[in-house]
Amino acid sequence: MIPLVHDFDGEVVLIFGGGPVGARKARRFAEEARVVVVSPVFADEAFGESEFVRAAPDPADVSGWIEATDPALVVAATDDDDLNAAVGRAAREAGVLVNRADRSGGRERGSVVVPATVRDDPVGVAVTTGGTSPAVSRRLRRELESSIKGAGAVATVVADLRAALKTRSIDPTRRREAVRAVAEADTVWAVARETGDERRVREVADRIVADTLDG
Repeated sequence: MIPLVHDFDGEVVLIFGGGPVGARKARRFAEEARVVVVSPVFADEAFGESEFVRAAPDPADVSGWIEATDPALVVAATDDDDLNAAVGRAAREAGVLVNRADRSGGRERGSVVVPATVRDDPVGVAVTTGGTSPAVSRRLRRELESSIKGAGAVATVVADLRAALKTRSIDPTRRREAVRAVAEADTVWAVARETGDERRVREVADRIVADTLDG
């Protein structure tokens, strides 16, 4: 499996299943997408900013739900094997991506795995075992949290510097050297991790850029 990044802004994610697994999926996607959760009952857990539809669809009803909501992704997260299988079939027939939360390995065409993710916006790191061991992914995610601390501030500052330097009459090779120097500087990362203050990170970065271009 090859990890890809998908922009769900403005998209619909349709989730079948209101248990703990469905709630976890809903929280994840509600950060960006419109999430619709279909279930006869809902766990006493947070679902993010999701829409609840209290219904108990039969396998034959699934295609109608997909047609009505026009989702970018359908999640099968019920405790009914037949219903989950019907969700997978209906999604494939509609040409929609599907996540079978009850499956590990043996994925069918159009089936996707939702990885464990660590974020320090705009930086995100995803960990996946191909759906074979979510517990391992969660453990690795916890270990990565400290590794990417401050990465968001560094990425933002580097992106701004890169754009600003493109407006100046600087040799492209020298420009790339300056950007790389900032991105790899221990001092930049130290300030970002200690403070998370983009202004202070930018001050350090500006000095590095000046030293690199003057060198």
